[in-house]
Amino acid sequence: MPYQVPEPKIFTCTQSTKLSEKIAEHFGSNLGNVIFSRYSDGEFQPSFEESIRGMRVFIIGSTNPGPENLMEMLLMLDAAKRASARHITAVMPYFGWARQDRKDKPRVPIAAKLVAKMLEAAGATRIITMDLHADQIQGFFEKPVDHLFASTLFLPYLDSLNLSDLTIASPDMGGSKRAYAYSKALGCDVVICYKQRAQANVISHMELIGDVEGKNVVLVDDMVDTAGTLTKAADLMMARGAVSVRAITTHALLSGDAYEKIEKSKLSELIVTDSIPLKRESEKIRVISCAELFADVMHRVHHNTSISSKFLM
Repeated sequence: MPYQVPEPKIFTCTQSTKLSEKIAEHFGSNLGNVIFSRYSDGEFQPSFEESIRGMRVFIIGSTNPGPENLMEMLLMLDAAKRASARHITAVMPYFGWARQDRKDKPRVPIAAKLVAKMLEAAGATRIITMDLHADQIQGFFEKPVDHLFASTLFLPYLDSLNLSDLTIASPDMGGSKRAYAYSKALGCDVVICYKQRAQANVISHMELIGDVEGKNVVLVDDMVDTAGTLTKAADLMMARGAVSVRAITTHALLSGDAYEKIEKSKLSELIVTDSIPLKRESEKIRVISCAELFADVMHRVHHNTSISSKFLM
């Protein structure tokens, strides 16, 4: 009899449970049984409560700070490796610590490279992630990396809005490549914000390169943290004559007073994915799920079929 490839098993880290349930549903499977034992001092231990010997295992978990989320992923990878899983794929909708992808001053770490090495050492044989902060992070791995783009989710939504005089904007110089990719897909103009930081998460000055008068502007970025950049850019563009400003950001970190800034800003809406669970709801925040995208790619990886159609940018 021909060898039958066993169906993979899907497990989740605790903070990505809701997204993982959606992914498993789209995949046509159920989440595997894993429990976390916790000690009183905060130490925890994951345990797979079913056999995974010789199987393909998908472990889903975003690694946004605090460090516990990354530690969960590492321990689950190590447990899967020691349980003799054949293929161990770390599915990381949000790859945390990615802003530290280079030495921008002396005596600092390259945390993104360190995290990549830790994931491989723990047992990951493949990485599936979405909208890395910097494309070169793929090169930090010796294992295959499937780098998906949330543009496959956002572009259909933008088309559905039927916005006239549409202009794509980048909130900083580093995001210009992403903005140009969106503008090419949508056939519209691009403007760029130039900002200077006094320190991390603090903008001292911002200027606009390009004309937004009479335009419906869409800011695009990979993440929103304190929302200082996006809200300042939106206010600046409205002051320069824009008709409306909305923002698309893949990963909604939304720390500090980000929700208050967004609700008080000139942004008409903020569109994000559910790669990171929202801390609370807001009338200005719209969530587009990435579950079907990840489920489709996981299915293609398991059956060794092409995923190039998921790379629109």
